[in-house]
Amino acid sequence: MKLYISLSIAAFILTLDLASKYWVESALEFGQIIPVTGFFNLVLTYNPGAAFSFLSDQSGWQRWFLSGIAGTAILLIVFFLNKYKHEQLFCLSLSLVLGGASGNLYDRITLGHVVDFLDFYIGSYHWPAFNIADSAIFVGAVLMIYESFRNKKEPESATGKSE
Repeated sequence: MKLYISLSIAAFILTLDLASKYWVESALEFGQIIPVTGFFNLVLTYNPGAAFSFLSDQSGWQRWFLSGIAGTAILLIVFFLNKYKHEQLFCLSLSLVLGGASGNLYDRITLGHVVDFLDFYIGSYHWPAFNIADSAIFVGAVLMIYESFRNKKEPESATGKSE
């Protein structure tokens, strides 16, 4: 996959993520819940930590620590997108992770927290709220795992003849 295509996919995810967060912040008050179905709500919440609110109770150092990790990951992903451009599924998965990581990094740097608003639940058990960026990262990771288990063609022998 050409690098510009991978970066375009990442830019699309970033745009979708930032637009959805802007819409939710303009439509909801912090903590406000809008029931959508019997298993899904929209709720505006902020996460100063990482996944599942890991490190969210810390004094603020985690903002820059997590930003540094995300920034490093973004640079590595762009490097891998260029290096492995012939592996389309791998590049697609990295593009999704890149777009999601960029969206959450933007929030973390500009706001000091990540905006979350998708709340899925069963009965009284709620999955931690998440956003479009988190969804893209998850789908990208699942695709990467799937791609790693796919059967690869065996390379032909040096002579090119089958035995």
